[in-house]
Amino acid sequence: VVFENLRGAIVEGRLKPGERLMEVQLAEQLGVSRTPVREAIRKLELEGLVVMLPRKGAYVANMSLKDLIDVLEIRASLEGLAASLAAERITDEDIKKLESIVEEFKDGINESNVEALLRKDVEFHECIFKSTNNKKLHQLINSLWEQVYRFRVTYISDYDSTVNIIEEHKMILDAIKRRDSKLAKKYAMEHIQKAENFMIETTVNNKEL
Repeated sequence: VVFENLRGAIVEGRLKPGERLMEVQLAEQLGVSRTPVREAIRKLELEGLVVMLPRKGAYVANMSLKDLIDVLEIRASLEGLAASLAAERITDEDIKKLESIVEEFKDGINESNVEALLRKDVEFHECIFKSTNNKKLHQLINSLWEQVYRFRVTYISDYDSTVNIIEEHKMILDAIKRRDSKLAKKYAMEHIQKAENFMIETTVNNKEL
């Protein structure tokens, strides 16, 4: 529970990059002893979300522009693999679920609800990942995506981006429905690469990193 709380606070931006993680303060906030907090921080360090500095303590990891590019490059390849496997292994039930999510994503745009859009985008990709029947691949992709969550919020918040996402999701879904693994891989990789270009451009312009 402590681990999930701290992890959520980091990936959602409530704990900012460069912010020090004080064990005593966090233990008091979460109503636990320092031991589970310390263990949670160690796990977060293994995931790359926290860095330990000698004689200074634990800090929320900063991400350089190079780190962002590296993560998104790997993510594009893994997303492509996932879509390719999904096209071969997905059930009719999961195809219907994807179709429903695409329609619900449209509703989120009409309501200008960023949280709903984020949730539906996650559901769309999660459905594809699960349909691969490859838990290791699923875990790897999620771990990478959490590292760039705050940049993803910016991407989803942009109106033009969300309109494009609908079309890109449709293209991926259509390829999966046709059981065309090569085309599904192509569209999935292009989808992430477009997000990558937007995030990098926005980051450079805003001098966020």
